Amino acid sequence: MRRSTPAAICVFLLATACLTRAAAPFEGEPARPDTEIDRLVFARLRALGIPPPRLCSDAVFVRRAYLDVIGTLPTEDEARAFLLDRSPRKRAALIDHLLERPEFADYQAMKWGDLLRVKAEFPINLWPNAVQAYHRWIREAMRQNMPYDRFARELLTSSGSNFRVPPVNFMRAVQSKTPQGLAAAAALTFMGVRAEKWPPERLEAMAVFFSCVGYKPTTEWKEEIVFFDFTKAAALPHTVILPDGSTAALDRRRDPRQVFADWLISPSNPWFARNIVNRIWSWLLGRGIIHEPDDIRPDNPPVNPELLEYLQRELIRSGWDLKHIFRLILNSRTYQFSCIPPPGRHPAAEANFAYYPLRRLDAEVLIDAVCQITGTTEKYSSPIPEPFTFMPDNQRSIALPDGSVGSAFLELFGRPPRDTGLEAERNNRPTAGQWLHMLNSTHIQRKIEQSEKLRALARDSRMRPRQLIDRLYLTILSRFPEEEEMRAALRQLGSGGLLGARDAWVDIAWALMNTMEFQYRH
Repeated sequence: MRRSTPAAICVFLLATACLTRAAAPFEGEPARPDTEIDRLVFARLRALGIPPPRLCSDAVFVRRAYLDVIGTLPTEDEARAFLLDRSPRKRAALIDHLLERPEFADYQAMKWGDLLRVKAEFPINLWPNAVQAYHRWIREAMRQNMPYDRFARELLTSSGSNFRVPPVNFMRAVQSKTPQGLAAAAALTFMGVRAEKWPPERLEAMAVFFSCVGYKPTTEWKEEIVFFDFTKAAALPHTVILPDGSTAALDRRRDPRQVFADWLISPSNPWFARNIVNRIWSWLLGRGIIHEPDDIRPDNPPVNPELLEYLQRELIRSGWDLKHIFRLILNSRTYQFSCIPPPGRHPAAEANFAYYPLRRLDAEVLIDAVCQITGTTEKYSSPIPEPFTFMPDNQRSIALPDGSVGSAFLELFGRPPRDTGLEAERNNRPTAGQWLHMLNSTHIQRKIEQSEKLRALARDSRMRPRQLIDRLYLTILSRFPEEEEMRAALRQLGSGGLLGARDAWVDIAWALMNTMEFQYRH
């Protein structure tokens, strides 16, 4: 990719890589507790001797909220409108708006697709027709804000065709469809527990609840019926020990999955509510109150037990309303802390949420952001082409229904294979290959240089250089440039105005898209 003066580019990159300093775009006023979440977090920070953090600026918040809630960058107009809004309630209003956007359902369906192993091909082998039905059901559940207890119950107890009763695919999306394999999948997904670490007899007891699941094919291609197999019920014991040590009576005329679901979704269950509020906290703040979020065990206690208990109570009190938990966390001052750590060296600061952690964007979110900025599209395909595995040109990555459908970019940037349901399958750790791809690949080069959307900014004869730079910053970084950055960009454009300066604005866009500020949540 042809570049302007390398020295000018280096200066520009240094001027825009502001995440390494406490610059004005990233910090706002000192934080003060405003909600029950804040009271509990601030109390913990005081006990640890960690000074009160500062809030993030409006420019940081608008970008953070869009990325965390809907996995999508704000547009230039959306960022500008928020930054110029003088309402004291604009953050709360934005949160309410984002939770109702269709992209919220897309992004949540992506996250649940990882956990539920929504994948057509090896080693899960749900097959394309079933994947499409399963993904639509998950997305619709998120769009409607289906109560979480009902969501779990339907996944655990449904019977019928994998094409026509989508939640039965939970019983198919495991590599081992043995009772032990199904029990382990249920424990991981809904209890946040890695059951393979349990004593064998404990897993065997839980497996009894899944011992009567039957599978049979139909005459339709790759259709399968999941059902309660009465012939296996004769071997059921009269009572079985539940994971919490209590016992449950089994009726051989009733599917034992229903008995397990009754126990699981009870408000008194020690895992169910705790697991999902901990996951949501982890999705929004980068780590769980119990960390890792799917490794809940007695010797891995929460860093703030009172906070976790509060969120559990709120979920149950709200009637299992997941959006209520999102809203509580997003409106807290804790979520809105600056990404810059408090002064002094405090080893416990990160684990106790004293600042918002820097995290590289998910692979799907990053490529969608690049495509949004440049007005381009991506090609997605499956290594084993079948019906429903060819995606339309306008397909967004966060809305891909099938873990088997992807691209070289998604693979390079750590999209999970969806083989195990573990959160750790997603790898957001940066690599040299990723940096080189963003800096030098023809893939990114063509998107920028051939972008009609960015070219239109330079063609606008009514626009002055400062306006162009403002719009590039709002489009790519969701904020106005600082004066230091404006001067560096103006030098890059040169003294001859915009006429003939196409290479200059291409280099500015390229430089902005190669900053940590663009590629990371902050």
